[in-house]
Amino acid sequence: MNRMNNVVLKDDQFSLRFDDKIEAIIFEIILKHIKDLIYVMKVEENGNFSYVFLNEEAKGHAKLTSASLGKTLHDVLPLETANHLHEQYNLVLEKKEPVSFQDEVTLSDERIVHGESILTPIFDDKGDITFIVSVTRDISARVADKELITFMAYHDQLTGLPNRSSLKQDLDNAVEEAEINSQNLALMFIDLDRFKFFNDSMGHVAGDQLLKEVGKRLASISQKSYKVFRQGGDEFIVILPNTSRELSKTFAQNVNQAFEKPFLLEKKEFFISASIGVSIYPTDGRDGDTLIKNADTALYRAKELGRSLHQFYSTDLQKQTSHLMQLETGLRKAIENNELEIYYQPQLDLSSAKVTSFEALLRWRHPVLGFVSPAEFIPIAEDTGLILSIGEWVIHTVCRKLKQWNENGYGPISIAINLSPKQFQQSDLVNIIQQNIEQNHIYPGSLEFELTEGAMQDPKRTLQTLAKLKEIGVRISVDDFGTGYSSLSYIKELPIDTLKIDQSFVKDVLRDEKDAAITTTIIHLAQSLGLSVIAEGVEEEQQVEFFKIMGCHKVQGYFFSKPIPENEMIEHYLKNK
Repeated sequence: MNRMNNVVLKDDQFSLRFDDKIEAIIFEIILKHIKDLIYVMKVEENGNFSYVFLNEEAKGHAKLTSASLGKTLHDVLPLETANHLHEQYNLVLEKKEPVSFQDEVTLSDERIVHGESILTPIFDDKGDITFIVSVTRDISARVADKELITFMAYHDQLTGLPNRSSLKQDLDNAVEEAEINSQNLALMFIDLDRFKFFNDSMGHVAGDQLLKEVGKRLASISQKSYKVFRQGGDEFIVILPNTSRELSKTFAQNVNQAFEKPFLLEKKEFFISASIGVSIYPTDGRDGDTLIKNADTALYRAKELGRSLHQFYSTDLQKQTSHLMQLETGLRKAIENNELEIYYQPQLDLSSAKVTSFEALLRWRHPVLGFVSPAEFIPIAEDTGLILSIGEWVIHTVCRKLKQWNENGYGPISIAINLSPKQFQQSDLVNIIQQNIEQNHIYPGSLEFELTEGAMQDPKRTLQTLAKLKEIGVRISVDDFGTGYSSLSYIKELPIDTLKIDQSFVKDVLRDEKDAAITTTIIHLAQSLGLSVIAEGVEEEQQVEFFKIMGCHKVQGYFFSKPIPENEMIEHYLKNK
């Protein structure tokens, strides 16, 4: 029979007895193949713990050998690790029950590993603990995964910088520390200037690479004790603890200087600047959210002032921001609430002394603020994209009015409509204009669309759009001529009908020789190109005489009439020709 009683599984000083050969074989297989680290420690009379058994996994992992058997923890392991484990084994002796724990230990080859262990006592017949079995599982990979997950939760994956989650936690701690120590804290909101243009032009891959380089550059400013976070997109935030307004100003200047150097991407140099808004604890806010909000307000002002600047928060800025928010909120409902109106400014034909053309000018009557200046709400409409729906409303309204005036027999009238740069770039602009002309059955030549030179920066696209508009039959004028950067050859190639002399030249045309020379040159240029000329901003009779002598075709300005509502226009100019 294949039975064998009292089988001994022996490893030098330690032995286990089994009453059955099969059980012994199974136990041996388990010890051989188990991936956990098995140590059996003998409890010595002097209070030490010595190795009496190591499975193969334990030998390989801890770089121990059979020569370690019989030696104590302190003989084999680094002092700190040996002391730590000695305490755990003593705890088993005290409690007389299994003890489990997780730890980080340094092995004899200086590797640092994370383990999850359970120490189980073995009692003799007298109830004394003679051996302690340690089963340890290497959880280094699990700990590393957990650390990676934690890192990813609190860091931006693209730049590696701390993210918004980390910002909230760190900012709250920084505010608390500043309060305890009665210190100032600066928060800087940094935004890249014209990053969208770079991203659209160079592609998202280049945009991402630029953001990485920006993160590195921000993290390398030569100043101690600050932390950079990526807020999102092209926005970054810096926390500058224990500082002053003067030191914060220096740091902001250092940031701007850092951006003066080009960024090298794919062996090409690119320049990009940054605008910075700064808020100071506790004067500009006593909590993180308020500091961020106020720094963002200051950032908005910095961009308004010309970009590549830094701006400190002030209560005046907050008032301005609140006013702007009120305007933006109201502007979004202005069309549906019938708050928008069109005023018309007459243009006098100098050769006939008649008025048959007008410029349509948008007005907004706010229910609380009253009339809001176009200088205030037009930039908001541009920034928010509302200019597209508002511009379409203007085109629709003017075409509908032209139809009504024709039906009422008021004779041929032409209306000039201003097109913003965003409108001009609208892909369906030509279709919108054509549909309104056809729906209202009006003569296309009764519409003139005014463009600034700034709206025509892309020559190829400008030429294509203007050509399509001319096919419809509408007229085209260049507004504020002489204030932009269009070349004369460019103007020559464009299918335009009219040049409008900017009022900045008209204002001092009688007193400033340079203004007189510029206006005269524009008039002669237009005449040589077969274009009409309109001088705007005319406020004096002598100015009228000057432009009449120079051969200017039309003038408009307060000398004749300010922009007026439709009812006055009809009464004074259409009925009373």
